[in-house]
Amino acid sequence: MSARSRDRAGDGPPIAGLSTRDRAIDHELALLSGSLRFLLDVTPVNVEQARSEYLSSGELPEFAYRELEDDPEVLKQALQDIPIHLVEDTVLGTLLRTKHRELSLQIDMLAARDTEDFMPLSIELYGAITPGLRGSAEQILETVTDTESTSAGSLDARAFLARAQAEIGHYREQDPDIEVHAEIRDDVSGVMVSGDSLLIGPRSKVQKVRAEALLHHEVGTHLVTHVNGSIQPIKVLGSGLAGYDETQEGLAVLAEVASGGLTAFRLRQLASRVVTVHRMVTGATFTDAHEALVAEGVPASSAFTTTMRAFRAGGLTKDAVYLRGMLDLLDHLRHGGTLDALLLGKFSLKDLPLVSDLQARGVLEPARLTPRWLVDEDASARLGRAAALDDPREFVSA
Repeated sequence: MSARSRDRAGDGPPIAGLSTRDRAIDHELALLSGSLRFLLDVTPVNVEQARSEYLSSGELPEFAYRELEDDPEVLKQALQDIPIHLVEDTVLGTLLRTKHRELSLQIDMLAARDTEDFMPLSIELYGAITPGLRGSAEQILETVTDTESTSAGSLDARAFLARAQAEIGHYREQDPDIEVHAEIRDDVSGVMVSGDSLLIGPRSKVQKVRAEALLHHEVGTHLVTHVNGSIQPIKVLGSGLAGYDETQEGLAVLAEVASGGLTAFRLRQLASRVVTVHRMVTGATFTDAHEALVAEGVPASSAFTTTMRAFRAGGLTKDAVYLRGMLDLLDHLRHGGTLDALLLGKFSLKDLPLVSDLQARGVLEPARLTPRWLVDEDASARLGRAAALDDPREFVSA
């Protein structure tokens, strides 16, 4: 039965402080949100081939993308049919309406994939790069010049998959019923989370010095918050409320800080992403952006990855949120905030007061999983030192 039919039949008894109708509308929105493969659908499937051809010939890469599983027009109609205006709870209504608008924007982006219309929509979704953020990124690139040695070697896809499965096993000790998994996927480049899955490209190489931090980033943050959000009466907390990406990525980078794994190379990578997005938005070509990174000391292959991530699908500006999210969360800690509530699901720091209201009213369940990086005996000290620093360049040694 649809939420609209339930409206005609009556609200039903309150459940967890919310009416049945409100919960049904949330469920419909969460189902639609969870059906989107947004990041997968805007990421090329031929990254390694394009990298090889570009680095050998210098010719602009031609990226290929997955076929969309659903017609954006059908998705748009399905979204319009969800009766957000009928939500009675003021706080939930605010959260669901902003998510509804975000989904509409993402569907428009899928329809505009690999066209000139894509990047303006991306800027609307992820926000513009402020002078302050760009200044922090440029300062990092200018002054953090000593990066770690790669002599310790790297893990291939199968070795990292084994580490990831072992990490998921640690969380199954907290709750054996969690539904998350890791796999190697031929159509993926690098390492990424989509829904309840950690996806690893078959040609991925993870530096051993970075492996533990990457596990805390992907499994200990993205998968943990997916599990915690999925058990909530408000199901959109599992797929993510509007604007959750920035805080999620900021949390994931803080997981690297807390575990002592934010290396100089990684900090430069986050800064490189910001300046590359800025260069793209202000008119740089793919070649311009790639050459600028190489001139700043970024290895050509790594520079290709950063440039590809920015230029994919017509200009995806998401990569600017990693550094911005980390800096905003450190400011949150600096002013007495904590991270615990942010692990109840996927939502933005600006929505924390609304989520805290629901928590105080008994609407939300306690978190099912606690990140291992948060309970590490040295984690609080590392995060405290990082929050006390004014200069992002010092985070590596925090």
